[in-house]
Amino acid sequence: MKPSLQPGVASTAHVAIDRERTIDFMGDKARVYATPALVRDIEVACRELLLQHLDAGEDSVGTRVELDHTGATLMGMKVELQITIAEVAGRSVTFDVSGSDGIDAVCKCRHQRFVVDVAKTEQRLAAKAQKAGLA
Repeated sequence: MKPSLQPGVASTAHVAIDRERTIDFMGDKARVYATPALVRDIEVACRELLLQHLDAGEDSVGTRVELDHTGATLMGMKVELQITIAEVAGRSVTFDVSGSDGIDAVCKCRHQRFVVDVAKTEQRLAAKAQKAGLA
């Protein structure tokens, strides 16, 4: 991890709400941003911010998401996610995220990611696959 990985580091991500990101169970007139898609977009945005402050061979995995999905965003709208690193504790990084679609607040979120060594993670997963009979 680079010394630049500090609380207060921030970025903004923009997400276009396309059909794949919307719910379908209430019909086409009620296609809005699905919570699982919002969670994925938050994880991706936080990871992208974090990657700028990691060394070669490092990446991160999500370990916790606390999300209030507070506004319905229509298909075709855009969401702006404001991401701020709230805390760095060893390899654990906590993010505060807020989102808006330009009309309503969409979400408030606290997300944690854990910085991993990719090669060591691959070795650990290969050992688990071996134990599970998947190798």
